[in-house]
Amino acid sequence: MNKRNYQKELEKLIDQAQKDNKIPSLFLHSCCAPCSSYVLEYLSKYFNITVFYYNPNIYPEEEYRKRVHEITRLVNSMEFEHPVKLIEGHYDPQEFFQMAKGLEDVPEGGERCFKCYRLRMEEAAKLAEEGGYDYFTTTLSISPLKNAAKINEIGEELAEIYHVQHLPSDFKKKNGYKRSIELSHEYDLYRQNYCGCVYSRREAENRK
Repeated sequence: MNKRNYQKELEKLIDQAQKDNKIPSLFLHSCCAPCSSYVLEYLSKYFNITVFYYNPNIYPEEEYRKRVHEITRLVNSMEFEHPVKLIEGHYDPQEFFQMAKGLEDVPEGGERCFKCYRLRMEEAAKLAEEGGYDYFTTTLSISPLKNAAKINEIGEELAEIYHVQHLPSDFKKKNGYKRSIELSHEYDLYRQNYCGCVYSRREAENRK
């Protein structure tokens, strides 16, 4: 069983950077504004951040546009200690559907989700390498429904492939998820009721 404490590992890295008087650059994949709120509040104290909004899983397009609007509004509204900028990746839902082939009926939180984490994190790792960033990571681990060990395992594999360090994370620790809810209220953020893809939407509707 994977018993690593990713939050402690992150704190160690931050402490070291501060001792060395460094502000490392971070390429941060963002899944949505509510999840990003706490992560940005926390990490912008220690990193120069480029927020990368890349989520071809989001369905329908109108939902995608709504979420882009919210992350843009959040980045423009928050005050940060170090620079934070936002870039939007390309939106091609076909990339997601190709990846999900054969896994359409797998329940939420299973293999399809793991492949979806990887799809988005791989694009982030690739661009982080091209841009010469010190680290890349994703906001995904803030959700109590997401498997932090799996997310970090994928991040570490991608770090090997793309030669850019993966920043360990389990952002739900230290009340991160709770804080993201407070910040969502503070900035009046749209909080979606399903993860993003057509399958998660279907599951949310069935639960109703």
